[in-house]
Amino acid sequence: MASDEAKEKWRSTPHGPGVYLMRGSGGGVIYVGKAKDLHKRLANYFSPSRATLENGKTRALIAAIEDFDYFEVRNEQESLLLEQKLIKEYRPHYNVQLRDDKRYFLLRATRQEPFPRFSLVRFRKEDGARYIGPFVHSGALKETMEWLNRRFGLRSCNTRCPGAEDYRHCHNDIIRHCSAPCIGRISREEYGSRFDAALGLFEGRGVRDHLDELREEMLSASERLDFEEAAKLRDIRENIEKTLEPARRFARRSCSDLPGTVNPDADLTELSVVLSIPLPRVMECFDISNLSGSFIVASMVRFTNGRPDTAAYRRYRIRSVEGTPNDFASMLEVVRRRYSRILGESRALYDKPEGVSSYRWLLQLREEGRSPITVPDLVVVDGGKGQLSMAVQVLSEIGLGDMPTIGLAKRDEEIYFPGRDTPLVLPRESGALRLLQRIRDEAHRFAHNYNELLMRKRVQESRLDACPGMTPNRKRLLLSHFHSVARLRAASPEEIATLPGISRSWAAQLYDWLKELN
Repeated sequence: MASDEAKEKWRSTPHGPGVYLMRGSGGGVIYVGKAKDLHKRLANYFSPSRATLENGKTRALIAAIEDFDYFEVRNEQESLLLEQKLIKEYRPHYNVQLRDDKRYFLLRATRQEPFPRFSLVRFRKEDGARYIGPFVHSGALKETMEWLNRRFGLRSCNTRCPGAEDYRHCHNDIIRHCSAPCIGRISREEYGSRFDAALGLFEGRGVRDHLDELREEMLSASERLDFEEAAKLRDIRENIEKTLEPARRFARRSCSDLPGTVNPDADLTELSVVLSIPLPRVMECFDISNLSGSFIVASMVRFTNGRPDTAAYRRYRIRSVEGTPNDFASMLEVVRRRYSRILGESRALYDKPEGVSSYRWLLQLREEGRSPITVPDLVVVDGGKGQLSMAVQVLSEIGLGDMPTIGLAKRDEEIYFPGRDTPLVLPRESGALRLLQRIRDEAHRFAHNYNELLMRKRVQESRLDACPGMTPNRKRLLLSHFHSVARLRAASPEEIATLPGISRSWAAQLYDWLKELN
């Protein structure tokens, strides 16, 4: 059940839109939600009604809550975007929706094509197109895009460079929805001007003029008693306003700058005080992830000034550990690889004065901008005394033994120091602890995502890839017909040869190879 401190924090939450993160006993995020009124929405968790507690899932969530954080936003669209981003980052246990790979629509403008067009996609690509969004109101976005295509006579066909042959199969020109640039009905320059004018609406240019024009058309239709047309124009106007409602796009760094309980600058100062070290402007955290020993990977994430520095994130495949997972040996390897590289690429170390440690000299090089990979002010390892001792051991071996290093044990959020048996336990509401939890959770997320990526790649692979003469088309044909390698092994060469494009000789070769397969 939520602590008294969490309930007291709830009483001071604002009445406004925002996104909240519920934390469990270990400090991890267990649920992410959004609200038009944060104070009223959080009352369902900290002052629940009898009807709320009747729902089993909600009752279990309330029982697991120990603390929470929140971010204030400006409107509902921003709360939807931020909620989606945080759910995909933290993958909370109690969130079911938005945990898959679905994303809000982006508007893709193919300005690089001879006759540009609009389309809706969910992922950005480095293809030279202009991407705008994401947009949370998909229905309004689709209606707005269709209206713009009709208004400016833009094409909606999928052909990259349409011509007269494509025009023969097109009906948009017949119903006055396209200006038919493919057959030269308008020039390429005029079509380009029309497309730029339509694109300007999504970029915020001339929005008020379009809305005023639609309003005048709507009033004119009403005066003619054409109420059906007036209703259509009203809906178009509302769709444009909903689609183009101002909203910030949230990067990982920008989230922590929103109003709310997360204050990176204050948390960083508090961490410096409780650890008795200079302000740790650069922090690096390591985490190990494995799935039953199949893949053992590690992550290193960096926070700069208390905020994620995603460009400096790194991920590693563990090479020295096979079979049974060994977090201690894995931590030893990844820390060695990370900081041995820093030492190897810092040629200015050869100019190190006598009596100055390598770490202190690297800090000075960092301040002078002469170190290609900057050393951190604090290293955090995910784990207790065992993982910490491995990290300290390898740092001492490579000459960085004086680099501040701590371990954060997840179970009770205990902070371990080298050479000390008794850990430091900070209050749950401590900003310093929250900062350590954020960097630890980010390292865990990054390592887990890499492990999942490797697992998906292995699932996509097939034992058939090793067969001589196997091609992607043959593999796809065989698996779509027989569905599995086991069924394929049970088939005769004659059955295999019945598939189109597979000869009897190669079918016999495949049959023999499958028989030898263990």
